[in-house]
Amino acid sequence: MKTIDELLHEGVEGKRVFVRADLNVPLDGTTITDDGRIRAVVPTVEALARAGARVVVASHLGRPKGAPDPAFSLAPAATRLGELLGAEVAFATDTVGESARATVAGLADGQVAVIENLRFNAGETSKDDAERGAFADALASLADLYVGDGFGAVHRKHASVFDLPARLPHAAGYLIATEVGVLKKLTEDVQRPYAVVLGGSKVSDKLGVIDHLLERADRILIGGGMAYTFLKAQGHEVGSSLLQEDQIPAVLEYLKRAEDKGVEFVLPVDVVVSAQFPDLKSKAPTEHRTVPADAMPAGFMGLDNGPETNKLYASKLADAATVFWNGPMGVFEHADYAEGTKAVAQALVDSPAFTVVGGGDSAAAVRTLGFDENAFGHISTGGGASLEYLEGKKLPGLVALED
Repeated sequence: MKTIDELLHEGVEGKRVFVRADLNVPLDGTTITDDGRIRAVVPTVEALARAGARVVVASHLGRPKGAPDPAFSLAPAATRLGELLGAEVAFATDTVGESARATVAGLADGQVAVIENLRFNAGETSKDDAERGAFADALASLADLYVGDGFGAVHRKHASVFDLPARLPHAAGYLIATEVGVLKKLTEDVQRPYAVVLGGSKVSDKLGVIDHLLERADRILIGGGMAYTFLKAQGHEVGSSLLQEDQIPAVLEYLKRAEDKGVEFVLPVDVVVSAQFPDLKSKAPTEHRTVPADAMPAGFMGLDNGPETNKLYASKLADAATVFWNGPMGVFEHADYAEGTKAVAQALVDSPAFTVVGGGDSAAAVRTLGFDENAFGHISTGGGASLEYLEGKKLPGLVALED
């Protein structure tokens, strides 16, 4: 896989360089609530601009249905990128149309443009190779070189991720090089003990990664909504908690495999419950209480790990040499149910281990709860991509960057 440093050494002055970034940031109207993904691509864009390239940045945002939708415009992201670069960033109001062509043609050496949301064109996500290829052809006409740096999208077989690199000389940006290097430390040369913390809402989202990690991890800690399917599998009452009953057979199989392989599987010993889901807009205080995980009352739902679980999980992470964490422990967006997620984050901060926060909601939680990002070994920009890599899958966007 060619690196951006090799590309820079060959020379990019005066060349149009298409940078497939991941600017898929959360928005409240037109206000960006977490700019982590934009900041992550800045080193690549800055390096290219300093070397005299004419940089064309492209990304998706949200899930528009193959047509323009103002709610998913990349305009706020383009503005924020300009602020971070300390330079004006031009913005094209379409992907491959008149505005994109004119905007790119108007770039001088060292200048940067962002084109509109790639998913405003149905060809970006089409399952039809010809339709996807036609969009990739149109994108290729805007550039001389391609740099893949949108790690959060490399698990998608989309036109700008998979098809476009085949049409242009290509290289991996700094972010993708960093992300792949980190993931290799979690799969190929792991320092032990290796502890994995998995949370989030659904067991089904994590089955593949659990299956793969059972061959590699020493300890797997489970929290969040997915924990209740594990507790139910053990025969415990889980009230009205999130439950995927159809996944219980798979969960039982994993628990048995973990026991056979000597992998320690750690589940909550106490949980914070409420009779109703909290209002995440008003953040109003709720009625809640802590109960043993094996004695949840009917009609109540588990919404966070309890204090004894938080102590237990901290102790299980204290002596680890490598820790991977993906998925919050509870409804961290509400103060009443944020302590479990906060406790895991703090345990990682306190640990001397190589710690990796696996993107998505976990990365958002770290920032929302006020932790210093530099206190962690690495915070990934791609939750889904990280998990699929750890499952052992070939990621289309990485395959496309191979020579």
